[in-house]
Amino acid sequence: MQKWPAWMHQTQTAANLGTMLSRLLRLFLLFELFTYVCIGLFLVKLSGWGLGWTLVSLFGMALAWRAWIILFTYGCAWLNRSQIPPEHGISKQRQVLEALREVAALGIILLMQAFERIFVKQDAPFNTTHAPMLLIHGYCCNRGFWWWLKPRLEAHGHSIATLSLEPLHGDIDGYAEQVARSVDRLCSATGASQVILVGHSMGGLVARAYLRRYGEFRVSRLVTLGTPHHGSTLAHLGMGRNARQMTPGSAWLKELEQTPPSIACVSIFSWHDNYVMPQDSAMLAGAQNIPLAGVGHLAMAISPVVLKALLAATEN
Repeated sequence: MQKWPAWMHQTQTAANLGTMLSRLLRLFLLFELFTYVCIGLFLVKLSGWGLGWTLVSLFGMALAWRAWIILFTYGCAWLNRSQIPPEHGISKQRQVLEALREVAALGIILLMQAFERIFVKQDAPFNTTHAPMLLIHGYCCNRGFWWWLKPRLEAHGHSIATLSLEPLHGDIDGYAEQVARSVDRLCSATGASQVILVGHSMGGLVARAYLRRYGEFRVSRLVTLGTPHHGSTLAHLGMGRNARQMTPGSAWLKELEQTPPSIACVSIFSWHDNYVMPQDSAMLAGAQNIPLAGVGHLAMAISPVVLKALLAATEN
């Protein structure tokens, strides 16, 4: 398979520029580490704790605040829940297990996004019989979100490109221009006339904003993962213009509904999504809606079930 050095140079330049979230996360993790070191020194030197118990306690602290965030989102999701079809119900034990997976996903994704240039290799599109894919991340994320899915999609013969949307709290319509540039580069690098757009969460709305502004002639299919097509109640707590645009009933969403995509669309969503609420907000009229059970919003990034559904949606 032919590599494209010119593309790699372009994406490396983009990565060097698009690291606002990475820098913020690295600063946050450094501050967190400094805090734990100070607490650890206090416990060992002044309180006489053993090193082993101190390390276990500090790990528990790191886990606790991440668990609190996830429990908060599940609480909000329960208060604003959709009616779950009986065939998609899950046991209490599985609910606990999926919540723990969501906590793990949060911790892993924060780390991957902080050091995305280390953990996510630079894009190197190649000629393939499959239509190339452009992966578009969601709200307050970067290309590090795709660290698990990207290599697995490539292993199935797909040519993959990613991008990091900035500014973090910008206008969703403004992100469409960045998608347009990425689509043009991906088509140029692979020789393909069309690409598949794959968007997680807000990334699906970004893809639709691109289609509305630039048309559909360069896109063969749109696949969304946990995208709040009709908004999410949780967006009321978010910061920035993009969060306001994702609130249910916003003028932006109403305007977007006036131009539904005419290309093939697939919406993969979970009845147990803890960020999209109500969960049926992820259903898109005119699309093939594929419901999943027991998959959290962030865990979509590391879910074999989602990978299987995504491959089925893009290879048919």
